[in-house]
This record gives sequence, C-alpha cells and structure tokens, in this order.
Amino acid sequence: MSHAIVIHAPGGPEVLCYEPVTVGAPGAGDVRIEQTAIGINFHDIYVRTGLYRTLAYPGIPGVEAAGVVVAVGSGVASVKPGDRVAYVSQSYGAYASERLIAADLLVPIPALVDDRTAAGTLTRGLTVLMLTEQTHRIRAGDRVLVHAAAGGVGQLLCQYLRHLGAIVIGTVGSEAKAAVARACGCAEVIDYRRESFVDRVRALTGGKGVDVAYDSVGKDTFLGSLESLAVFGHLVNFGQSSGAVDPFPVALLSRKSNSVSRPLLFHYIAETVARRRMAAALFGAIARGAMKPSAVQAFSLRDAGRAHQAFEARRMTAVPVLVP
Repeated sequence: MSHAIVIHAPGGPEVLCYEPVTVGAPGAGDVRIEQTAIGINFHDIYVRTGLYRTLAYPGIPGVEAAGVVVAVGSGVASVKPGDRVAYVSQSYGAYASERLIAADLLVPIPALVDDRTAAGTLTRGLTVLMLTEQTHRIRAGDRVLVHAAAGGVGQLLCQYLRHLGAIVIGTVGSEAKAAVARACGCAEVIDYRRESFVDRVRALTGGKGVDVAYDSVGKDTFLGSLESLAVFGHLVNFGQSSGAVDPFPVALLSRKSNSVSRPLLFHYIAETVARRRMAAALFGAIARGAMKPSAVQAFSLRDAGRAHQAFEARRMTAVPVLVP
C-alpha cells in the first residue's frame, strides 16, 4: 500500500495527514517512481500554512524527491525501470512513497551522489546557480551579503560564492551557526541578534556597502538589506521565512540607483533542456568540491509534521529529508 501526506486545509504541522493512497499505472509520457527520499524546504511551509495558495485541497504537498523508476508509460525513452532519478516539480505531490510524474521533469542522479543528498540538495543547489549565475552574475571581488548563511541554501550559496571569488559577509542567529557560516566561506559573520547588520556591513565595507544582498528572510531584513547596498547594488529577495515583505516606496531605490528582484526557481527550470543543464552543472559543482552538501537529517514520512516543526523553527543546520 502506498502512503502520502495529505493536506485538507491550511494550518500548522498538524494538518499534514499520513494517509493511504492509490497510485495507478503511468500513462503516456509519465513514469511511476518508488521514492527513496523527499526534500523539505520553505516553499513547503508556505504551502502548508496557506501563504502560497497553490495547492488544491485535498492535496499532497512537496516539490522535490529522489527515487527509482519502477514503470514507464508509452512514449518514454529518456528513462527506464531501475534508473535513479530526482526532480523538482511545481505540480506538487512529492510527499509520498510512490507517485506518477512526467518523465520530462526527471534528472539522472550520478553514482557519486546518494539519494538523500540529491533530494535534499537539488532545489537548494539549483537555487544557488540561479542566484549567482543568472539573477545576478557574480564576479571575483564582489562584496556579497548573505542572510541565513548557515541555512540549507545559505551554506551552499556561501561555498559557491567563495569558489567564484566573492567576499562574503554572512548573517546568523547564534555563535554555533556563525562557526558553520565561517566554515562555508564567509569572510565575516554577523550575529544579527547581537548587533545591527546594517551598521556592521557599513563598517566592514568602509561605508560603501555590498554589491549584492541575497535575502531569503524577507520581512525582518528587507529594508536593512536595501540600506546595506552600495551604489548600483542589487537586492535579491528569494524567500520570506520571517513573513512577506511589506510594500515600500520605489523611490527608495533612487538613493543609490539600486535594483530589487524576486526570482522564482520554477521559472528558470521550466524548460527541460535548461533544467537538465542546471542539474548537470550542480552535480558537477558537487564533484569539484565547489559545493559541499551538508549532512542530512532523515525523518519518517509519517513524521512530516515533526520535521516541519524543527525546520520552521530554524533550529537545524542539517538538511531535513523525509524517508518513506
């Protein structure tokens, strides 16, 4: 019997219900996957709480997972039964032991990457490539501010920025997380609970500010991130773990000819060719050591609520995954 986490209405972790589900045979262009590891990220939190009203109820949340192909539908030639694959899909449905999915969404997992690392790293790693190579192309010597530098994306982002030759300033919420951020390549680390990150960035940059600020925190840090920019600086807001950003006067950008963007990964991986190219680049970066995925903490699929509680409280430096 297959099982999945089903949400019947938005709310807290308690709305993640472990239920039996029926998974049929794959149709044309689809495959059936036996999932071995399921990624958890803040997009899942936003869907569960109703901040993102993009899941029809009752519905199965989750956008990324890894597993093994067990059956293919007609017309599928890109994968075969037994292949190890991973995916990121905006169509949801990842919180399940088995599922049907379009073959075009799948990317192969190389032998050097295990399934749990793939499931916990794919969205985060693709996000890093989007941020540093497409949303704002990093050049050696760029001064960069990274919020939540010890988080799942933050660790990979700081590592890759350092690999590209950037000077990275990270913010964290504890000394333990500061040690993690330093190990990931931050030249300077700011404990935002103890001091103003805006004042510290100004001091560290000789009053100039940073060329780009990567902000996944949102409401609590957005205006401070904007204030931390240099002339022509770029604020990239790619998450809102503290809440949605309040409206602000566009005229604020004119003070230093700044720019703001709010990229969404799904737009960058919408095309099959782009998705597979970025996934290959990610796995290549891991092989070269340019990104070193952090340890994985596994939770049983039936314990998805407990996993959400730990992740949402930002108590984790390991990457959480669900295991059916």
